[in-house]
Amino acid sequence: MSQKIEHVKCLIIGSGPAGYTAAIYAARANMFPVLYQGSQPGGQLTTTNEVENFPGYPNGITGPAMMIELQEQAQRFGTDVRDGWITKVDFSEEVHKVWVNETTEIHADTIIISTGASAKYLGLDSEQKYLKLGGGVSACAVCDGFFYRNQEVVIVGAGDSACEEAHYLSKLCTKVTMLVRRDEFRASKIMAKRVQNTENIEILFNTETEEVLGDGQVVTGVRAKNNRTAEVIEIPATGFFVAIGHEPNTKIFADYLKLDETGYIINTPGSSKTNLDGVFVSGDAADHVYRQAITAAGTGCMAALDAERYLAAKE
Repeated sequence: MSQKIEHVKCLIIGSGPAGYTAAIYAARANMFPVLYQGSQPGGQLTTTNEVENFPGYPNGITGPAMMIELQEQAQRFGTDVRDGWITKVDFSEEVHKVWVNETTEIHADTIIISTGASAKYLGLDSEQKYLKLGGGVSACAVCDGFFYRNQEVVIVGAGDSACEEAHYLSKLCTKVTMLVRRDEFRASKIMAKRVQNTENIEILFNTETEEVLGDGQVVTGVRAKNNRTAEVIEIPATGFFVAIGHEPNTKIFADYLKLDETGYIINTPGSSKTNLDGVFVSGDAADHVYRQAITAAGTGCMAALDAERYLAAKE
């Protein structure tokens, strides 16, 4: 039983570029948004050491610093930014209900979902160590590949995304070593052929990562093992890219919103609208193609504008 019930005009679930941008637009439209940051305030960018491809930062900025600035901007216009995460939802009625930390019940006229997606990692201690240090582990070649130009890198994965990212890295790096766990790609034939025909991409099939090597600060190589011959090799590299997929943070909405086969929220093309009136989606919770800070911010703007128009039409 909830201890408290609160009614809000606009509830934003999740932070990051999508959530904070939605909050900025919603606040300026006098929607008095309430934003819950979720279990990872600031989203995936808080694990990114340098952001150099977001317009307006000519000298670059760290991911955490950028999220602090976005939060401050949202708060300057009156957004109520709160700690906590949504533990339950009920979208069966016109006024949508959510529960925060299983205690506070909120009734919202509009909801903007900006819960994002989480990159999948191998789970190795060494991988997580250098990921947290910002010393050479990444799950986004487009975001971080530029930092490894004219260097040698390793990428793990076998699907279309892995092939696409390997090909992208091949344009920047002197050598890309691709580790594929099975004896074939899961990618489409056209994507597999593209990496196989790229001169500076070496593909090692039946190969798994044993350890990410480093000097305590940055990555220096990768130890890998052939799962058929048991041969162990060490591959020199300054960057280790993981491309084994993302998991959208959307399970809590599955009973009410239409999701695709991998869990991404399905939105009406050209808008942020979901299958439920008054519920909108922005950022990586719906985007499995681009997954960039700038595109997330753009859809955050769309969601706030769509929510504002939805409320205006009801007046």
